[in-house]
Amino acid sequence: MRALLLLLLLALPARAEEIVLGLSSDEVAITATFDGSDILIFGAVKRAAPAPQPAPLHVIIAVSGPERPLTVREAGRRLGIWVNTGAVRVNAAPTFYAVATTGPIDLILRETEDLRHSITLSRAIEAIGNDVGNRQDFLDALVRIRAEEGSYQTLEGGVTFDQETLFQTRIGLPANLTEGDYATRIFLTRDGRVVDSTETTIFVRKAGIERWLFALSQEQPLLYGLLALALAIAAGWGASAGFRALRG
Repeated sequence: MRALLLLLLLALPARAEEIVLGLSSDEVAITATFDGSDILIFGAVKRAAPAPQPAPLHVIIAVSGPERPLTVREAGRRLGIWVNTGAVRVNAAPTFYAVATTGPIDLILRETEDLRHSITLSRAIEAIGNDVGNRQDFLDALVRIRAEEGSYQTLEGGVTFDQETLFQTRIGLPANLTEGDYATRIFLTRDGRVVDSTETTIFVRKAGIERWLFALSQEQPLLYGLLALALAIAAGWGASAGFRALRG
């Protein structure tokens, strides 16, 4: 991998500090046995001149999944029972978002740069432009819930950076991954300012029978419904026959 990156560095036109990016794979297949996956994101920094001193260079990698609407519900106790006491409808939020860095993000990225590029998780959600009440309470609840699911990740120190030249990180993709295009952005920062950035896409697609069933449901919904009904009847008959065999 190192030799490949060095060849790419030599082939590119000169700029002050520039990202050369690579992925272990730009496609993820969701199958019946899919229980999560890791994506290796690696790259290098090409320089036209020696690195400036003394401020060190840092790398931030952000991976964002498709945006979907959702409802966040608030639960409360009523007469000793937990019930839904309120709900907030959100126009869109990323189904997956991971940020990996070479150091504490509040030290390597200025607020103004985060506002401009929407890099951190809270900025990425705010940038969608949702108009909801109790915005901060909503953001905190949404991040907490999806962090517990593994769908939202902040990996400070998760990027290794060898001599400010070669970098890499692994992003864990959960089992409940949503099909779609995953935007992958890489930023170089120095003294908190973004000095270069690049973007690519990871494609997540259903494969095998899951892909066939999804296409059938979209293209021939009547046939899909009849097939689902037939499978349900067969499953019920099989369960009944098995129960009778056990009793006999």
